[in-house]
Amino acid sequence: MWHTHDDTMRNIGFFTIARRLPALIMQAVRMAWEASRRDTVATIGLSLLAGVFTAFGLLATTGVLQALLAAGPTPERVRAALPALLAVGAAASVRATLQAGANWAQNRLEPQVSRIAEKRLYGVTSDVELIRFDDSDFHDTLQRARTRGVESSDAVVGSAIDVLAAAIGLGAAAGVLGVLHPVLLPLLVVAVLPDAWSTVRAARMRYTTMLSLIPTYRRKWIISELLAMRSTAAEVRSFTMRGFLLRVYDRVARTQQAALIALARRQTFARLIGEALGGLGTALVYIALGLLLALGAVPLAVAGTAVLAIRSGQSSLSNLLYAVNRLYENGLYFTDFVDFCASAETEGAPERRDLPPETFEQITAEDVMFSYPGAETPALRGVSIRLDRGEVVALVGENGSGKTTLSRILAGLYAPDGGRVLWDATDLRDVDPHLLRERIAVIAQDHSHWPLSARHNITMGTEKGEDALRRAAEVAGADEVVAGLPHGYRTLLDKRFKEGHELSGGQWQRIAVARGFHRDAPLLICDEPTAALDARAEHALFDRIRRHSNGRTVLLITHRLASVRYADRIYVLDRGKVAEHGTHDELMAISGIYAELYNLQAEAYRAT
Repeated sequence: MWHTHDDTMRNIGFFTIARRLPALIMQAVRMAWEASRRDTVATIGLSLLAGVFTAFGLLATTGVLQALLAAGPTPERVRAALPALLAVGAAASVRATLQAGANWAQNRLEPQVSRIAEKRLYGVTSDVELIRFDDSDFHDTLQRARTRGVESSDAVVGSAIDVLAAAIGLGAAAGVLGVLHPVLLPLLVVAVLPDAWSTVRAARMRYTTMLSLIPTYRRKWIISELLAMRSTAAEVRSFTMRGFLLRVYDRVARTQQAALIALARRQTFARLIGEALGGLGTALVYIALGLLLALGAVPLAVAGTAVLAIRSGQSSLSNLLYAVNRLYENGLYFTDFVDFCASAETEGAPERRDLPPETFEQITAEDVMFSYPGAETPALRGVSIRLDRGEVVALVGENGSGKTTLSRILAGLYAPDGGRVLWDATDLRDVDPHLLRERIAVIAQDHSHWPLSARHNITMGTEKGEDALRRAAEVAGADEVVAGLPHGYRTLLDKRFKEGHELSGGQWQRIAVARGFHRDAPLLICDEPTAALDARAEHALFDRIRRHSNGRTVLLITHRLASVRYADRIYVLDRGKVAEHGTHDELMAISGIYAELYNLQAEAYRAT
């Protein structure tokens, strides 16, 4: 997995890169155009005009040299050269002004491109099917897109514009050389080809190495988070894990270090070869120019202009190669970003436009099958359950039995591999999943601690008014939590920020329950909602859920079986199948899995 694309990268040569650059430039220009049409036009247009004045200045130099090298007294030759000198000076001033304007427009453009790229990436990651986050390959491609991919978007646009500007400058110098003598142009190309080869090869080496190190960087980042995050700081100390984590971190860092040192050695060797051959090519250019002078093929004034044109051309070519190098290297990462976004956008779930019902009389899961990516066995195997309106239905079973997976399918977060889920007669495969989720509230054990105010931790971006907020908080017991906060509902719930406040696990659980009630949805899914609560708070919460369901259907998932004995129906899952179902009394009467688990827990409470 670490070297997935290495063979592909090794087979990419100079001409392959040359063929790909136009498409890459067009991608960059399209993104720049989306970010700001005005700045894109200004950057390219001003660069083009600057190239025109470069060519004009070089041609005007010929007139200066001809006047200065002509026969006659020096004062007369200087006076004769003045018009051409003024033209050269004016061309240089105009060119500098145009280039400054182009640079200003480019500097304005790049942050706008970064915003567009980041918006696209996070628009995709927040909309992609949830199941993709259980796929390790998806995480690798996401990591490449997030780290170097999106960060390289502005660099790609800047490099693409630099390539165009350098190409315009090179075209101006090459045009002048072609006018002066055709043989100078191919010799100039010969002089820079070795540099082009070494630059492209160094970029390819770097990309291949960085690509292979993506999992290493990800592991290093994960370990660094464990060492530096507040959420893990207590356990790192209480279990004295510092030495262990530092050893793991150092081992991963040494792997990264060895790869980067080897890369530096290979890149240096390639560049030395390129520079040596490039120096030889430059010498050939000047030898050819000297021979042309000796043979009388060009006059001295033209030769002088040719020297300036060659210097200008080499400078432009040097800029072009540097820009091509940056464009190619950043373009490889940028392509990862573009490909990830395109893949996520095209390989997502098919667009579903049907509206979900506002409510339902019955939810039915029929023969539902589901497997996680890469899993050898299915998580669910032909599960069928029923939830009637206003009922409290419980899912119980041991860890790994499929309870949470089934709840996520019922919540519209996962699509089943087989079978179907119906709201009355409406198949959820045909409805808009975003609208469906607005009809469902979820209270999860692993709920997020959002770095937002207490108000927004409950309302979650929806505004239903102060009364709805306070009713939800009161039902969940979160009003008591908020009453103890220094700024009430305005208190920021994150200790990492100034004046931020941290809650206990039980307090966070109450906020999460209030979050679910505030949504006011016809289906309420409670996945281990009392895991962080004490016995008294747990009893009070379930009592509130029963009293304030107000016609809602409640799907309750819990390991604490004392909490489900009053459920209207209980489904017992075992290894991805429904093993038993019925009321508490019915399941106790058959003395199956449920009765065994219930009695084990009851015995633990009775033990002295």
